[in-house]
Amino acid sequence: MADNDRPDPYGVLLYYKYTPIPDVDQLFSFYDSNCNSLGLLGRVRLAPDGVNVTIGGKLSLLEKHIAAVKSNSLFEGTDFKLASSHYPLNDQVAKECGFTSLSIRVVKELVTFSPNPWLKSPEIAKAGTHLSAIEFHSVLQSAGLPLEKENPSNSKKLVLLDARNLYETRIGKFQTPNVETLDPGIRQYSDLPSWIDDNSDRFRGNRVLMYCTGGIRCEMASAYIRSKGTGFENVFQLFGGIQRYLEQFPDGGFFKGKNFVFDHRISVGSSDANIMGACLLCGLSFDDYSSRCRCNHCRMLVLVCDSCQQKKDALYACELCQKHGKGYRSIPLVENDESQVITTPIEIKTVVSDDITLSPQIHSRHGSTPSRKLRILCLHGFRQNASGFKGRTASLAKKLKSIAELVFVDAPHELPFIYQPCLTEPNSKDMPSLSPQSPPPPDNCRKKFAWLVSPDFSRRTSESNWKMADCQFDHLQYQQQTGGFDVSLAYLKTVFSEAGLFDGILGFSQGAAMAAAVSARRGRPGGEMDFRFVILCSGFALNLPDSERGSINCPSLHIFGNEQGNDRQIANQASRDLAASFEEGCSVIIEHDSGHMIPTRSPYINQIKDFLHRFLG
Repeated sequence: MADNDRPDPYGVLLYYKYTPIPDVDQLFSFYDSNCNSLGLLGRVRLAPDGVNVTIGGKLSLLEKHIAAVKSNSLFEGTDFKLASSHYPLNDQVAKECGFTSLSIRVVKELVTFSPNPWLKSPEIAKAGTHLSAIEFHSVLQSAGLPLEKENPSNSKKLVLLDARNLYETRIGKFQTPNVETLDPGIRQYSDLPSWIDDNSDRFRGNRVLMYCTGGIRCEMASAYIRSKGTGFENVFQLFGGIQRYLEQFPDGGFFKGKNFVFDHRISVGSSDANIMGACLLCGLSFDDYSSRCRCNHCRMLVLVCDSCQQKKDALYACELCQKHGKGYRSIPLVENDESQVITTPIEIKTVVSDDITLSPQIHSRHGSTPSRKLRILCLHGFRQNASGFKGRTASLAKKLKSIAELVFVDAPHELPFIYQPCLTEPNSKDMPSLSPQSPPPPDNCRKKFAWLVSPDFSRRTSESNWKMADCQFDHLQYQQQTGGFDVSLAYLKTVFSEAGLFDGILGFSQGAAMAAAVSARRGRPGGEMDFRFVILCSGFALNLPDSERGSINCPSLHIFGNEQGNDRQIANQASRDLAASFEEGCSVIIEHDSGHMIPTRSPYINQIKDFLHRFLG
């Protein structure tokens, strides 16, 4: 074959740049035009403080893209990491890694550093000192020698920090004699700040050497460590990350195993063929994530060898979930409206939104499919059920399907069937008469449930048990439903234990009151429920003994009708009082004019998406 007949080799390009972007819209247009004209696929993230790009295509076309980017003075000094590569192994890998289309999105920050959207990110200008691959290697080699040449007497201890996620470190990491290496063992990058806070004594007064895949995660993390002040000044990071180090040291140097990458290559190794990873089930050496096996609880990638993948009905629990007591059992999440009952200490039914697969990415500045969807537990209102609430929120689920998976669960308190007597012709001039009417057959009705009940409530188990309402509907009845909280709290702990993890909780009406009460217990010692945010729709505050104004520290979105919003069940002030239960700066409020419902039209749906995008990372 002649040289000019050979197919143009494929490649992958990674680069980031922290710099103020004066016109994000203009830069969006550049990437949209340039990448589409060159046929490049992948992810482009634009923020007011910079860009983060992972794209693939023909090597010659990627080089043209680099030339075009370099013509913009904003990108002076950018480290472009271009590598030849095979094409994606299969459609699943390409889809999960975002290489089936071009996704361009404007975000508030290039990497989500904290699960709390109101925690101010550190200044990138204060990031740690960059060390080249050779400098980084030299420091590890000398291990005990000081970094500051001008102060040879400095003999501070050297601490090596891996800023990556657990599943990345399981297949490769730096190993250096006489150097303490810290592996945070985190599920996602946004968990790193709290880990740093909990382990700050291990950094104070020492020299901290950091590394990650390509360098971007170290920028924010090193700045965060240095922001802690005196004793945290000596922070250094590997410029260009593990990728540049392996290019400089093809035999691996001090890095053992493979470097996990967030594109279709999955991992990149050195000439050293040693395998660091192990199969989750059998423990044999294994480091191939191409099968994309995931934990049944939290969806984190796990290593499962080819033989163990053949085991019928195998369920996987990552080591973090096992550490928190979650074994290889799980409650299956059932599609459509037919729930399954799973025998546990409490009968639990779960229903998930219809589309639980990742949608193809499209280039859009308003949204795209993240690497992992947010998983949100949905709590229905009084006298509702999971299937009915799923139907009522179908429009919301459809509009959030690219970023969130909604999981619906029935409340634990089963309510008797209620029917209203019909009004007949008045038998006096002043008063109509009530005529008892035969209730509908129970086979035509789905069971109804509640999170809170009246203090004198007694559970009725007979499906044929109907009760005639003794009065017309009282829109203030929620104020009398104060019993059953402990049962519901224990029930939700079981849901989290058997069907978690969940990123957040969405509650409607009484479900919102329950979600708020649960969020008040978030982070307490011995708490079994771990989540990052709550969405409270048409909610109200419970009168609990340990609750007080401004005492709940949990990111929250409050959605309720304004004073003219026609919500005839939960007053505007009741929802405002609930929002006031959260610490100042923790809550976002959306008021609408749509009554007792969750609005999904613009601008409300855009505000809901903006809130959720803060937790994608």
